Amino acid sequence: MALAELYTQYNRVWIPDSEEVWQSAEITKDYKAGDRFLHVQLEDGTELHYPVDPSALPPLRNPDILVGENDLTALSYLHEPAVLHNLKVRFVESRLIYTYSGIILVAINPYKQLPIYGDAIIHAYSGQNMGDMDPHIFAVAEEAYKQMARNGKNQSIIVSGESGAGKTVSARYTMRYFATVSKSSSNAHVEDKVLASNPITEAVGNAKTTRNDNSSRFGKYTEISFDQRYRIIGANMRTYLLEKSRVVFQSENERNYHIFYQLCASAMQPEFKHLKLGSAEEFNYTRMGGSTTIEGVDDRANMIETQKTFALLGLKEDFQMDVFKTLAAILHLGNLEITAVGDERSSINLEDNHLNIFCELLELNSDKMAQWLCHRKIITTSETVIKPMTKPQALNARDALAKKIYSHLFDFIVERINQALQFSGKQHTFIGVLDIYGFETFDVNSFEQFCINYANEKLQQQFNLHVFKLEQEEYMKEDIPWTLIDFYDNQPVIDLIEAKMGILELLDEECLLPHGTDENWLQKLYNNFVNKNTLFEKPRMSNTSFIIQHFADKVEYKCEGFLEKNRDTVYEVLMEILKESKFRLCANFFQDNPVSVSPFSSTISIKSARPVLKSPNKQLRMTVGSKFRSSLSLLMETLNATTPHYVRCIKPNDEKQPFEFDSKRVAQQLRACGVLETIRISAQSYPSRWTYIEFFSRYSILMTQQELSVNDKKQICKIVLQRLIQDPNQYQFGRTKIFFRAGQVAYLEKLRSDKLRHACVVIQKSVRGWLQRRRFLCLRRAALTIQQYFRGQRTVRQAITARALKETWAAIIIQKYCRGYLVRKLCQLIHVAAVTIQAHTRGFLARKKYRKMLEEHKAVILQKYARAWLARRRFQNVRRFVLNIQLSYRVQRLQKKIEEQSKENHGLLERLTNLASTHMNDLDTIQKLESELEKLAAQKRTYEEKGKKYKEDSEQKILKLESQNKELREQKETLEVKLQEKTEEMKEKMDDLTKQLFDDVRKEESQRMILEKNFQNQRQDYEKEIESLKGEIKVLREEKTQLQQQIQQEMSIQDDLKMEVGQLTKQVQKIPELQKEIELLQTQKLDVEKQAQSQKREMREKMSEVTKQLLESYDFEDVRSRLSTEDLEHLNEDGELWFAYEGLKKATRVLESHFQTQKENYEKEIEGLNLKVEHLSQDINHLQKLFREENDINDGIRLEVSRLTSENLVIPDLKQQVSELENQKLDLENRLQEQTAKLKEISNRLHHEPEGDRTLRRTNEVQNEADMKEKERLNVIPQEMEGLSNGLKQDEVQAEVKSKMKQETTRLTVENMDLEEELDMKDRIIKKLEDQIKTLTKTTEKDGEVHVSALPKEYIGMMEYKREDEERIVQNLILDLKPRGVVVNMIPGLPAHILFMCVRYADYLNDADMLKSFINVTIDGIKQVVKENSEDFEMLSFWLSNTYYFLNCLKQYSGEEVGVISSDNFIALPLADSNKENGQR
Repeated sequence: MALAELYTQYNRVWIPDSEEVWQSAEITKDYKAGDRFLHVQLEDGTELHYPVDPSALPPLRNPDILVGENDLTALSYLHEPAVLHNLKVRFVESRLIYTYSGIILVAINPYKQLPIYGDAIIHAYSGQNMGDMDPHIFAVAEEAYKQMARNGKNQSIIVSGESGAGKTVSARYTMRYFATVSKSSSNAHVEDKVLASNPITEAVGNAKTTRNDNSSRFGKYTEISFDQRYRIIGANMRTYLLEKSRVVFQSENERNYHIFYQLCASAMQPEFKHLKLGSAEEFNYTRMGGSTTIEGVDDRANMIETQKTFALLGLKEDFQMDVFKTLAAILHLGNLEITAVGDERSSINLEDNHLNIFCELLELNSDKMAQWLCHRKIITTSETVIKPMTKPQALNARDALAKKIYSHLFDFIVERINQALQFSGKQHTFIGVLDIYGFETFDVNSFEQFCINYANEKLQQQFNLHVFKLEQEEYMKEDIPWTLIDFYDNQPVIDLIEAKMGILELLDEECLLPHGTDENWLQKLYNNFVNKNTLFEKPRMSNTSFIIQHFADKVEYKCEGFLEKNRDTVYEVLMEILKESKFRLCANFFQDNPVSVSPFSSTISIKSARPVLKSPNKQLRMTVGSKFRSSLSLLMETLNATTPHYVRCIKPNDEKQPFEFDSKRVAQQLRACGVLETIRISAQSYPSRWTYIEFFSRYSILMTQQELSVNDKKQICKIVLQRLIQDPNQYQFGRTKIFFRAGQVAYLEKLRSDKLRHACVVIQKSVRGWLQRRRFLCLRRAALTIQQYFRGQRTVRQAITARALKETWAAIIIQKYCRGYLVRKLCQLIHVAAVTIQAHTRGFLARKKYRKMLEEHKAVILQKYARAWLARRRFQNVRRFVLNIQLSYRVQRLQKKIEEQSKENHGLLERLTNLASTHMNDLDTIQKLESELEKLAAQKRTYEEKGKKYKEDSEQKILKLESQNKELREQKETLEVKLQEKTEEMKEKMDDLTKQLFDDVRKEESQRMILEKNFQNQRQDYEKEIESLKGEIKVLREEKTQLQQQIQQEMSIQDDLKMEVGQLTKQVQKIPELQKEIELLQTQKLDVEKQAQSQKREMREKMSEVTKQLLESYDFEDVRSRLSTEDLEHLNEDGELWFAYEGLKKATRVLESHFQTQKENYEKEIEGLNLKVEHLSQDINHLQKLFREENDINDGIRLEVSRLTSENLVIPDLKQQVSELENQKLDLENRLQEQTAKLKEISNRLHHEPEGDRTLRRTNEVQNEADMKEKERLNVIPQEMEGLSNGLKQDEVQAEVKSKMKQETTRLTVENMDLEEELDMKDRIIKKLEDQIKTLTKTTEKDGEVHVSALPKEYIGMMEYKREDEERIVQNLILDLKPRGVVVNMIPGLPAHILFMCVRYADYLNDADMLKSFINVTIDGIKQVVKENSEDFEMLSFWLSNTYYFLNCLKQYSGEEVGVISSDNFIALPLADSNKENGQR
């Protein structure tokens, strides 16, 4: 496919821009071959006709799917704007600073601390392949380490970039990665020493510049050595081209090396006072730039850190103090005052304080130093001449001396670091980390920039060759034909600099001449290279500069200072003075063969890029340029022997703002660092590479069903590509990948988006059609429903008459009474059957329960005492092992904590992977949003088309309105005749017409403004007609509302009467239930009498038989011999057995008399109940008569109301019917007054009868209490105890008798309580009837204006609450209540009684769920209070007593016996936890 065919509508291109370098634009018109202009629209909406050359069209923009790629070489279009845009999106929007560009890692300085360098991140990247995770500096380090371990070959990581781009930090992180993943086997902590070398070299070699606060002013290559197990065993460091001029000169807003400011910040410390230093503002060499501090940097703390790293490397305090003395001497040397004596001489005062301190620190002769700083010695063949120097010459000599001393000190520190990192074993492999300056170009470029750019030329050549080699290997691995790729070769520039008679050789030659100058050397360059070498140029407007065309850009160098910096000489006399120094370190710096200060110098050989200087008077001394060239060639040999990995650091802006992207600066650095060259090499062949699986999953939408039927996916991909791309040269099939030329992936993306767009249109068409059909069917159904309803109403009104309604009501009443009689008869039969079944089942269950209790009673007593004894023994045994169990539990808790910490570490790793996945999901969402934008654009077009159709429809509607106006005029004449007959039909039509008119007017406001003048007169006439019709409609509506109000009043009265009748019918239904209960009471009375007589006989017979058997079979001496003293003590514990024996003995003597008295009481109670039942039956019969009369009245009212509703439908006769209803209402009011008088009498009688029932209940309760007191009195009567043997016999007999008697008494009490509960139920039913009668009387009083006095309120001992209030009751009554409250002190059992009142209310409602939930909430609240206050005795005792009160109340209410043991069982659960905790303590 031709590239020009891709320039179609909606595609996007890049256009050059002066500010943003490149600007995106969208093509608005298809480009055709031969067109001179390209029609585009910028992102801000401006249209542009961009002039184009058919042979050089503007670069195309990549599809959105490729924006933000991890690897720049994966882009379909590989060019500068695509690279720049991808980096900007990742850096600014995604906040990602790392991006791959083939084998290069592009690292953009964020100027902000990011949490992506922790140990967890290191372990996450450890062992991973380079493309498996997001780009990172750790991924490059892991790749180098993995290749070293896998191939056994040396590796190197080359970190380059401008000053401030983050080279030092990147190199530091790579070294930290190696130190973390490859711990050394020895105890020397070599990896810590390797990391400790960084702070020292940064202190003596880094400084603040205008571009960076921690700029490295030297190049550094660190070799990290590994053993056969690939563990760090040592390291070695080489340095390149230290910027010595910074020691004596700094530009504005720059600083000297950090170590000087750290030393000045620590000047007041006791160990530094002998250096006689002050603040940094006091010294010329530190205040020259005007900026002595860095924001956010503490020089004093950094000095402490530097001292610690010195100590970590094994450099003792003596060595540190020698270094600090030398640095202090340099500062004092810079403060020497040189005064001018005339024009040709200068001098130094011998009493100068700084001179004396300088000489004192370095142990020099101050007189000689003062003399030879202002004089120079010239030695000829015949004589020696001493020549004075001017002040500028003397200042230059002083500065040269300071630079020389610092340069030697820097080399010496690096030498000692290498000695500390030296290893004794054999090096197996190494990884080198090169932290070197990138390509630099400034307004004024000197000798330092020339050497830096020369080094970058060498590195770029090595990089180009390596990239070309890797590209070739990739094609060979995939079996793709290899074609020669043309790439930029910078060998001519390197030859210009380093070849024979090149720039460096001419510079060295000029330096050898005694009168050599910069101008003479520049003239030689002009003569040799101008017009002879295309890479060398002479500036038009300058004779002191020259231009070299480097691979990155043209650079203009100023020749001033080249010779002096290349010579780097100090006068021989000054060097002789320093050689004579008594300070060993200083003297050793300037020896011809320096003696190492280290005791290990005889056994260790150090690699250094800076050889030892020879005497300056020798002709064969090496210049700075020659030394740099030799060290650079050594570095190239090392890098070529290793596998390189590249990190290119980019500076995003010059203002050091976090995440700000300056496109101009970034584009300039990308050109300089070789990233674009890598992309250009990739773009010349097949830049886009997809695996077969990726291609199939992405572009399966473009495949046909026939193609998908093939099983082999690789074959499917080949068939599809041959069909979609006709030119086979645009792609190649490899073993595992498909290789595409530039633009082909974008073409496939265009085909895919077109296919998806077409599918979306089809889906939208179908969905919109379905929605419209569904809406139409809904409207149609609604219209049919409305028509059906109105037609039905009309037919009903025409068919139904008043007579028919009366007949139907009469039939309904007859049916009602007939059906009621049949249902009542059937209900009575069912009720009698149910009662008999219940009686038999309850008797069977009671007998079964009695037998079970009799069998289990003895066993329970024995088990209770035996289990108590065993529990005490177990508790003593368990108590011994509590401490051991607690210790084991604590050990388990510690183990769990360790496991949880390990789980948290795994969770952090999973979180990292999740973050990576979320990043990919975000990219997918961005793509989806862009597709949605395209959909919205398509929808916009469809809406515009609909707008045009809507205008045409509105014009047709206006014409329809005109025709409707004519029809309305004709209908007006007919409506005047048929207005009274068809008022409702007119109303419906007018409502529909008005709605249509108002809707049309609102929709067509914009179009009606144009037609308003033409139809103004017609509309006025039409509005008058509408107003007249509206007036008539209002009159009809008012009449209708009046009728509706009257009907509503009558209907409300009818509803009230219906409610009252319904309540009365419910009460009538309960009357047969009361009759059945009376019959049950009578049958139960007979059963009780029979059972009492039979049980009395059986008890006497059983007692006699049991006593005989026990006396015959029981051997007391055998029992006495079996029981030990301990068993007797356990059985007689707390005297329970003794008291039980006494009680049983007394109880047997009194049981017969008590039973007779109880029988008489029961007979009296039964007689009273019979009287009460007869009285209630008479009342019920009377109530039935009243209810029947009330039903007759209500039926008459219903007939009247139905007649009224039927007559209300006829509008002309309505007024007459209303007057008749008023007369009937007066009659009804008179009847209701009579009924109210009768109801008052009934209510008074019912009010007196419950009071009589209550008095009977109270007498029964008093009588029961008297019986209980009599029992206690009889039990207390003392009796003499007979012999032990007789006592044991009688004990067993009496226990059995007592258990049977107790069961009989409990059964009788239960039956008594059942009778009382039935009486309560009847009382409640009577109260409900009274309440209903009250409501009837109130309604009659309202109608007849008769006021009746309210009955007095009765208090029944219950607290009403709702189910939602349970939590509030527990919170206020249990959780928040304190024992020392005023109310609690007044009534100690107040909470228990209130809880009991709530229980009674729930039981009164007969709501089992409500009662169960309240009991559960109460128990949970008491448990919570006891657990929270387990050590508060007052709170525990308070709630113990209240739970006991509460349990007793429940026992009394249920009829069970109140005892202590059951209450203990009740509070066992709340107190379990507190007792357990106290036992552990």
